[in-house]
Amino acid sequence: MADPFYITTAIAYPNGKPHIGHAYEAIAADAIARFQRLSGKDVRLVTGTDEHGLKMAQTARGAGRDTLEFATEMSNHFRSMCDTLNISYDAFRRTTEDQHKAASVALWKAMRDADDLYLDRYEGWYSVRDEAFYDEGETTVGAGEGGGEGQRLSPQGTPVEWTVEESWFFRLSKYRDFLIELNETPGFLEPESRRNEVLGFLKGNELRDLSVSRTSFDWGVPVPDSPGHVMYVWVDALCTYLTGIGFPEREGEFDRFWPADLHLIGKDIVRFHAVYWPAFLKSANLPLPKKIFGHGFLLHRGEKMSKSLGNVVDPLELAERFGVDALRYFLLREVSFGQDGSYSAEAIVTRCNAELANSFGNLAQRTLSLIFKNLDGELPEITPGTVAGSQIQGQADATLPIDDLRLRNTVWPNAATQMPYHFESLNFSGALDDWMLAVFACNQYVDAQAPWALKKTDPERMKAVLANLFI
Repeated sequence: MADPFYITTAIAYPNGKPHIGHAYEAIAADAIARFQRLSGKDVRLVTGTDEHGLKMAQTARGAGRDTLEFATEMSNHFRSMCDTLNISYDAFRRTTEDQHKAASVALWKAMRDADDLYLDRYEGWYSVRDEAFYDEGETTVGAGEGGGEGQRLSPQGTPVEWTVEESWFFRLSKYRDFLIELNETPGFLEPESRRNEVLGFLKGNELRDLSVSRTSFDWGVPVPDSPGHVMYVWVDALCTYLTGIGFPEREGEFDRFWPADLHLIGKDIVRFHAVYWPAFLKSANLPLPKKIFGHGFLLHRGEKMSKSLGNVVDPLELAERFGVDALRYFLLREVSFGQDGSYSAEAIVTRCNAELANSFGNLAQRTLSLIFKNLDGELPEITPGTVAGSQIQGQADATLPIDDLRLRNTVWPNAATQMPYHFESLNFSGALDDWMLAVFACNQYVDAQAPWALKKTDPERMKAVLANLFI
C-alpha cells in the first residue's frame, strides 16, 4: 500500500470573495499534492471555509443577509475558485457542517477532560478583523487600515477594541516549554524567519492563558454544557484539519492520514498554527502535525492588497484573461516560496511569453511537427537516462555526438534529480528554473542538430535526434 501524505491549506474566512492570495496558496498546495501523487504517495488535500465568528456575523448583518445563507454563498465562491484553478482537493470542508461541529465538540471535551479549560472573565484587546486577542504591549496607537487617528491597532494594523465578557480559558501557559522545544525542532516550522518570530514570541513573553469562548454573539459552535457560550473561532477553524479526514471518527481515513504531513498557511496566521494548535492537540492527546510552512504575501506592484486601496484582484478574472495554466505557472515561477512576492499583469505576460510561448512552446512545436511530418508518429523506444543514438546504432559513449552526451549526462540527470529535490523543499521557483534550463538546452540541441536537414543526409540520425527531444 502506498505511503499516505496529508496536506492542508489554511481554512479561508469567506466574509468576502477570494482574492489572488487565496489562489496563490491553493495553487501551491495543489502543486505539492500532485508532486506527491506522482511520487507514488496516497495523498489527501483538504481545504475549506471558516464561517463562524463575529466578523462573519457583522458582515452578513451589514449586507442585510441571513448569516448561514451569506456564508453558503461566499463559501461557494471559494469552491468555485478551486474548481476553476484545477485544485485537486480531496475534501472541501465548511465549519458550518454538522460533522465539523461534532469534531469541534470532541476536541473541546478532550481538552476539558485534560483539565485545561476553566471559566473566568476576559478583559483585553480584541481585533474583530483578525479574530484575535492581543496583549497591551502588542498594540499601538495611530492611524491604521480602517482606523482613524488615535485608534488602537493590532500588529497587523487592524483596529482593536476593549472587550469584557465571561469566557472559558485554555491553559496555554502550561505548554510554554513544550511549545519552545517543539518550535526549535528542525523542520517543524519553516521557513526559518517564521520560526524565529514564534520563538521570539514564546521566549520573550509570559505566555498567558487563552480565551476560547465568547458570549457577546452566538454565531459559532456552542460550547458543550455551557449555555450562552460559543467556541472561539480559531478553536473551531483549526479543527477543520481533523474534520477533513473523518474526525471525530478515529478509524478509517483519520487513522491512516493523521498527523498531517504539512499545514500550508500564510505568514500572518503562523502563531495560531505553531502555538495554539499544537497546544490544543497536545492537551487532547492527539499527534502533532509534522510540518507547518508559513508562506509570504503576494503583493500587487509591491503593495499589500486591501479593499481600501482598491487593488484587490479577483483570481478568476486573471485566469480568464491569461489562462489557468499560465497563471499557475507564473505564481509558482515568479515568487521564491516563503518570501513576499509581487505580481502585475505585465509581469505575467512577460514571463509566460518568454518561457511558455517562446521557449517551451517553440521547442514543442518544432519537435512534434517534425515527428508528425517525417516519422508518422513512430519513434525508437528509449528511456530517461539514455540517448536514442546509442540504441539505434549501438554506439559507445566515446563515439556519441557531444550534444547527445550532454543531454544524457548533464541535462536529463539534473532535471531528474534537482526538480524532485526542489519540490520536496517547497522551492517551486528553483524546480521550474531547472526545467527551463532543460528547455533551453533542448532548443540549443535542435539548432545544433538541425533534424530537418538530417532527413535527407542521415534519416536514422534524424530519428535519434527527435527521439532524444521527445523523451
